[in-house]
Amino acid sequence: MKIAVGGIHTECSTYSHVLQTERDFRIAEGAGLLDQIGLTGKFPDMDFRPLFHARAIPGGPVHPDCYRAFKSRFLNDLEMELPLDGVLLIMHGAMHVPDIEDVEGDWIASVRELVGPDVPIAVSYDLHGNVTQKIVDQIDIFCAYRTAPHIDVRETHLRAATHLVDQLRGGPRRLVAWAPVPVLLPGERTSTEDLPAKALYERLPAMDLLPGVCDSNLMVGYVWADIGRATACAVVTGTDPEVIARVAEEIAAAYWEARHEFEFGVPTKPLAECLDDAEAATSRPFILADSGDNPTGGGVGDRSDVLFAWLDRGLTDGVFAGITDPQSAAAAWTADEGSLLPLSIGGGLGSSSRKVTVNAVVGPKAGSEPEGNREVLVRFKGNSVVLTERRRPFHNLEDFRRFGIEPESTRFLIVKSGYLSPELAALANPPRMALTDGAVNQEITALSNTARPEPSFPFEHNFSWTPSARQSARAFQRKRQN
Repeated sequence: MKIAVGGIHTECSTYSHVLQTERDFRIAEGAGLLDQIGLTGKFPDMDFRPLFHARAIPGGPVHPDCYRAFKSRFLNDLEMELPLDGVLLIMHGAMHVPDIEDVEGDWIASVRELVGPDVPIAVSYDLHGNVTQKIVDQIDIFCAYRTAPHIDVRETHLRAATHLVDQLRGGPRRLVAWAPVPVLLPGERTSTEDLPAKALYERLPAMDLLPGVCDSNLMVGYVWADIGRATACAVVTGTDPEVIARVAEEIAAAYWEARHEFEFGVPTKPLAECLDDAEAATSRPFILADSGDNPTGGGVGDRSDVLFAWLDRGLTDGVFAGITDPQSAAAAWTADEGSLLPLSIGGGLGSSSRKVTVNAVVGPKAGSEPEGNREVLVRFKGNSVVLTERRRPFHNLEDFRRFGIEPESTRFLIVKSGYLSPELAALANPPRMALTDGAVNQEITALSNTARPEPSFPFEHNFSWTPSARQSARAFQRKRQN
């Protein structure tokens, strides 16, 4: 049995002005792709044919030329592998291309058109992706992450692969049903580490065991895209069309009923109040998340608002990791370590934040000029800042240690993040999340809202709703055949 594997994966804020291009994507192919998604050594009776997987950290919309180039390449590679017995697509669900309303639907429908109606397609999604009827109509199997922060990525890919392989081995044919939920909340208020999301997601494995059900999913959706397909939903894969529709409605109803209960998992305040807490802190490390400019949510990552306010208060011992400023990073890269360098930091990718003008001492460096990922630690006024050439998060302890910084003993860590990564969350003593400006501003009801479905909570409050599941076109085809 021959199964093609690949896809495209990114998350796009329509409030970011920085378009993603091919330079922003990492490409995995061949054996490396199978290893990345956990298929190496699995299912030895299956012939997996890795095409390629393009992945970028969240950002602004994908440039149309970039998307079309990736899509054309993928379809060409796919056509070379025909005929196929199955397709496994590793997607995200929150990609946006300015002139395409439903970009994942466009990608998946093109795959369906090429492979034909009889080849099962399984997809793996991020729970922060958006789902549409067009997507559901093309697929046979849908599996999404059940953790945020995401610690079950490979497990989710394997869930999708396992269902696909079982069907190809002669197991029952899978079908998909979904139920949109008119709720849009940020990931920082729906972390599966905290109630009520924790309890909602803990119920899903038991639902998988119900007769007629194979895989149950709750999709939070992506709030920072002002688009018509932005919605939460339940998506259920199974073998009985009526049962999976009922279970989808049950999951959707539970999410709706809990909509008022979602809160931030860590103390979250305006920036000024967070800085008050930092001044009063006696434990370490105090970890402050600059939430509005968080690259892993789609933020630009170049704003210096927090740094400006920090310096304005005369605070010291802060480690800011990092601020994307290609021009400043390049200038520091060419300077000798230990030298004094005048720098203007902030807005390096065009954001409207205030600039910080300083004389900085150049510190350790990482990355390389050919790779376009130069990073330099600079020190000034008793603080340290990692300047980066390319947008990136600082989630792992090694991200700091490569610059000679020991996070455990640092007094203050300031990162561009929403909820903290598992490594930083375990270390934070205490954590704070600042409500800051940026392309992923947590004050979501203040965002421009022109294209999202209406009504939608919390943009509107005074409306009632009852879940109504929708089956896939392939499920209807099965009914007619029966």
